[in-house]
Amino acid sequence: MPGSTFFSSWDFTGDPCNFAGVFCSGERVISLNLGDPRAGAPGLSGRLDPAIGKLTQLAELTVVPGRIMGQLPATLSELKSLRFLAISRNFISGEIPATLNQLTELRTLDLSYNQLSGSIPWGVGSLTALTNVVLCHNHLNGSLPYFASQVLTRLDLKHNSLSGLIQPGSLPSSLQYLSLSWNQFEGPVEYVLPQLTRLNYLDLSLNRFTGPIPSCVFSFPITNLQLERNMFTGPVQPFNEVSIPTVDLSHNMLYGEVSALFSTVENLYLNNNRFTGAVPTSLMDRLMAGNVQLLYLQHNFLTGVPINPMAAIPLSTSLCLQYNCMVPPVQTPCPLEAGSQKTRPTSQCMQWKG
Repeated sequence: MPGSTFFSSWDFTGDPCNFAGVFCSGERVISLNLGDPRAGAPGLSGRLDPAIGKLTQLAELTVVPGRIMGQLPATLSELKSLRFLAISRNFISGEIPATLNQLTELRTLDLSYNQLSGSIPWGVGSLTALTNVVLCHNHLNGSLPYFASQVLTRLDLKHNSLSGLIQPGSLPSSLQYLSLSWNQFEGPVEYVLPQLTRLNYLDLSLNRFTGPIPSCVFSFPITNLQLERNMFTGPVQPFNEVSIPTVDLSHNMLYGEVSALFSTVENLYLNNNRFTGAVPTSLMDRLMAGNVQLLYLQHNFLTGVPINPMAAIPLSTSLCLQYNCMVPPVQTPCPLEAGSQKTRPTSQCMQWKG
């Protein structure tokens, strides 16, 4: 692209093993890192030539963010030694070649932030050496393949149009990072998540998941639990005190009473559900002590908040209580989307009994 001097060192009267981004072992090219990797440097444009398939000893192929267009060449399947394939933040289009299933050594597949369409080939899921699959921010559709790799630790598929059920057993227990947000997945996860006990990041937000939230997820060693904007139902019942700093269960169809085991959460989003009863005293006590930084309870069916109307909410704390089956005992600033109505209509509170 204009401003890039990456290819200035590519003097074909000399040894290609001395070109920028080219690394050799003996006289064979084993690594291609195309483009200036420094932040803000202009990327490359053009297309990937099918002749790349002739570099049969290639173990690593990366392309920096730029304007590479066109489809991934099917000849990539000839790179039988390829372990690392990363071509993100370009304009790659078309489908992911099904023949990538021949890359049995592949460990990392990163094709994120492109314009890929079609489904994720089931053959990609069959690769047993995969540790990282990053296909987020594309236009992929279809269902989630079965991932056979028992060393897969990162699966990032957010911002696509993937759909269907997540079948039990389709995700390996080795996963530590799972992001499926901004898709159209549906159905229950109560038989999927209990197997993923090594997760330290979980984001299933903005899908159509249904059924209960399994209690075990609240014991996962994660810092941020994002399950908002789905269609989860049922009561929410952690096994123990929740030590996850941020828990977002907003915009679902959860009901029952708010568990006192959430009192140890720093940022708790329970708004836009169907919770009933009174807010636990322990939760409000920790909020007044400044240990809870954010508590969103708006748009539920709650009937009581154990707080002194004259009490001073800590300045560092965000609390929203409006549009419940009670007059909020304290007036606090709420987000704009909470609306202006302070109390839910009595007729709704009579109809909804949890």
